[in-house]
Amino acid sequence: MLTTFTSYKLITKDLQKSLARTASDPIVARDTKYYRENIGKVKSIDGFLGDQRLYSYAMKAYGLEDMTYAKAFMRKVLTEGIDDKTSFANRLSDERYTALAGAFNFKRYGELTTSLEGAQQETVDNYMRQSLELTAGEEDQGVRLALYFQRKAADISGPFDILADPALLQVVQTTLGLPQGGNVDAQAAMIKHRIDIESLKDPKEVERFLQRFATMWEAENNVSSAPVMTLFNSADSSSGLDVDLLMSLQRIKFGGV
Repeated sequence: MLTTFTSYKLITKDLQKSLARTASDPIVARDTKYYRENIGKVKSIDGFLGDQRLYSYAMKAYGLEDMTYAKAFMRKVLTEGIDDKTSFANRLSDERYTALAGAFNFKRYGELTTSLEGAQQETVDNYMRQSLELTAGEEDQGVRLALYFQRKAADISGPFDILADPALLQVVQTTLGLPQGGNVDAQAAMIKHRIDIESLKDPKEVERFLQRFATMWEAENNVSSAPVMTLFNSADSSSGLDVDLLMSLQRIKFGGV
């Protein structure tokens, strides 16, 4: 059984290759082909919400698939856009809504909206990453959380960004052994004390943080550790083993390609 951190490293070692594998999945390829061929034909919010396949694709791309049913809610998000600080999307604490409203900014661009980068390649790229994370989560939810944290880490500007995002918060609570619930300001102070937020802009620091997360995740969820995990833990020691060799060993052990 692959450990959480090993699985995470196998995916991120060559992220573009992992994304290409995701894109080649028959269902993903079919839905993406339909999206690319038809999104440019949409000229209004009504048209966007009216095509269930396009709308569902976009919602998944921005991590909002669980809200696909809430069309009245999403209509308000899209109708008010993001240019006004008091718009509906900007009043929501979840930044996924502003991301989607920014990509599909019908209020600002009108009929041109779906011909622009946000609704085109950016949305497709987001869909691939979301699909990759979801697939990884089917095997190990900890891997999905680690991939998500890696993707979002550089944009974290303070403890309240973590508190506003349940997935980020779960990673931090698991890694640091922080209690759930309690006073928000107290939680923010605790996170600020325990994490150097600025260090999360350094990919190497993020990797170290996620290795610690994976260890704690496995302990809490009773995940059996594969023997190769000890090699990862000593990869920077006198053993001299690098990640490429460790990945090769892992593929041999578990019959990977």
